[in-house]
Amino acid sequence: MRKVSFAEFGGPEVLQLVEAEEPHAGPGRIRIAVRAAGVNPVDWRLREGQVLGAHPVELPAGVGLDAAGVVDEVGEGVEGVEVGDRVFGEGADTYAEFAVLSAWARMPEGLDFEEAAGYPSVVETALRIIREVGVRPGQTLLVSGASGGVGSAVLQIARARGITVIGTAGAANQDYLRELGALATTYGEGWVERVRRLGRVDAALDLAGSGVIRELVELTGDPRKVVSIADLGAPRLGVRFSGVAGSVPDALTEAVDLISRGRLHIPVEKAYSLTEAAEAHTDSRAGHTRGRRVLLV
Repeated sequence: MRKVSFAEFGGPEVLQLVEAEEPHAGPGRIRIAVRAAGVNPVDWRLREGQVLGAHPVELPAGVGLDAAGVVDEVGEGVEGVEVGDRVFGEGADTYAEFAVLSAWARMPEGLDFEEAAGYPSVVETALRIIREVGVRPGQTLLVSGASGGVGSAVLQIARARGITVIGTAGAANQDYLRELGALATTYGEGWVERVRRLGRVDAALDLAGSGVIRELVELTGDPRKVVSIADLGAPRLGVRFSGVAGSVPDALTEAVDLISRGRLHIPVEKAYSLTEAAEAHTDSRAGHTRGRRVLLV
């Protein structure tokens, strides 16, 4: 089978499309014929060797956590899923023609593979950081870098829970944030005052890693009310860096419910082929994404 792999840490140029042995579903796992794989910032962070403490990598390594596809092997002890089912979920080395998933759910009606591949890690991350930052219904959450996949999920999940959301993004994404129910403003010079004019901030999330941790602490008045998933230096300012996943099966269950009720939709900004994995990483690292990026297999 074809699989994206890297044999050394480095830039996107280290990614190669190689022939590899097919993986097989062990106990408690399923294998899918991958139709689409989600592109996440953690993918290029691992490729660069950034987060090896939380995610050890043995070279040569595959790439990718999220995927959607058709079940073609069911491991021992697995119930409730059969060969031929359309599923989305999280596993390992998903930039490939076949991948083994450790967590999955049946795709909701009306969801295609391309869109489904963009949900698993994004929704788990969104649910986790909303929980960790401790924001409650009736309060206001500031989301810095709100237009990407995690931001799109945070805005919609928070709004569904009765939380007011202020989102910062580039000028081109202001209408998009408003469509998701957020009070929107741009980043750049004067952004703190623009946020203050929109209302009091009870908690804040840093999703972009753009050097705004001090300002987020200033706006909330308490470093414990700020969580980052993008700034590795956040703990030096007393801010929690959230990088360890919670329960992916629970997140998928909630994702299916929200999608089925029309409360969650994360658009795919751009789809790439497996041969374009390096381009997908370059674009993901550049930021300014509206929704998700995925690879089509």
